[in-house]
Amino acid sequence: MQVLDTFLDAMGNTPLVRLHTVTRGVRPSVLAKLEMLNPGGSVKDRIGIRMIEAAEREGLLRPGGTIVEPTSGNTGHGLAIAAAVRGYRCIFVMPDKMSPEKIALLRAYGAEVVITPTAVPRESPESYYSVADRLAAEIPGAFQPNQYWNDENPATHYDTTGPELWAQTGGGLDIFVAGVGTGGTITGVGRYLKEQRADIQIVGADTEGSVYTGDDPRPYLIEGIGEDFMPGTFDPAVVDRWVRVSDRDAFLMARAVTRQEGILIGGSGGAAVHAALEVARGIDDPEVTIVVLLPDSGRGYLSKVFSDTWMRQYGFLEGPEVVTVEQVLSSKGADLPPLITVHAHAKVRQAVDVLHEHGISQAPVVREDSADVSQFVGSIRDRELLERVFRDPDALQADVAEVMAPPIPTVEWSAPVDVAFGELERAPAVLVTKAGQVLGVLTRSDLLDHLAHRRTRPSP
Repeated sequence: MQVLDTFLDAMGNTPLVRLHTVTRGVRPSVLAKLEMLNPGGSVKDRIGIRMIEAAEREGLLRPGGTIVEPTSGNTGHGLAIAAAVRGYRCIFVMPDKMSPEKIALLRAYGAEVVITPTAVPRESPESYYSVADRLAAEIPGAFQPNQYWNDENPATHYDTTGPELWAQTGGGLDIFVAGVGTGGTITGVGRYLKEQRADIQIVGADTEGSVYTGDDPRPYLIEGIGEDFMPGTFDPAVVDRWVRVSDRDAFLMARAVTRQEGILIGGSGGAAVHAALEVARGIDDPEVTIVVLLPDSGRGYLSKVFSDTWMRQYGFLEGPEVVTVEQVLSSKGADLPPLITVHAHAKVRQAVDVLHEHGISQAPVVREDSADVSQFVGSIRDRELLERVFRDPDALQADVAEVMAPPIPTVEWSAPVDVAFGELERAPAVLVTKAGQVLGVLTRSDLLDHLAHRRTRPSP
């Protein structure tokens, strides 16, 4: 019988596949290392278990402990899988530019996710690095693998990814291309390959707004590559050449690889392929072999890179202007707080007072004071409350939880207004969410007011 002991044993030995269509017109062979075929769907699976095992050996992580890590998602998935097998609690801190799919996947593994703002400097107490440091210091038995400074990160790729590539190409690899985030992958693979053959060229794909290629740090949309500081896991001496790739070029290439090669990849993979093709166009030798590492699957970016609406919203695709739910929410007046809620354990009389105080006809019901969408457990509407109280005056003393209606439906902030319109045909209001947090409430009246006064029509 051929049976793996645990899911972790499926790690590594990912295939190498030749690209055919997106490489038309270039002379070298371009081969793709499919790291999305690791158990958790990314190259980061390799380092997750290795960092945990090292911490266990050193006594930094003990049974019942908590793993706290700042991550763009993929490292969290690798750690979450290993933690599920080993029985650890996980808390991951992510910037708010990350896709809803990545956040949902971490929660599916049982991890807790804390969302922080993207557009703050690393040293800010609100940055995802600072928040992770604080949580790791405050929680008893917590351990932060810290992929940015953990030597197991590049060592893992030196021990596994590099030897795999050398064996798969029979030593015929000439150029290796990879996106650079923590720098662990390119550092570990690059060191190993250069020990086998000193003339192998290592190419780093970077994004605009990253310090690796000398840019001033600023926000960008590609997830998983680029940094606003130099991590300890990155050795700049390993990289022979840099190629800077824009958000637009990375996303369009990801879509091209997916549609033309049948390989579903994310934006960082698109950036790596774009860089590989730029290098290939300058080489007129068909005997040269370029290997590009594709770090993850595009499944985590369906609402972004593979959404025409999202791509048009940021100007990456041409087409009619799309009005988004966020635009409608932002156009609301400041007469009311953005979010008015009622506690599930409040009395109905108190709920009536909230509706009356703000002059509203409905409100979401929450378990606790939190914008996390998981806390929104129901809704109250004045029409239903009137009918209940009219028939039973004692209902005023009941808990809201006893009389509440189902939760108000949700729509993502970046969705086209058509989505909100569809929900508002069935419900009087919708909750607007972003990365699992509720931003506010939109009603039919809000949508009508926006369309009437902004003179903007939803896309056909």
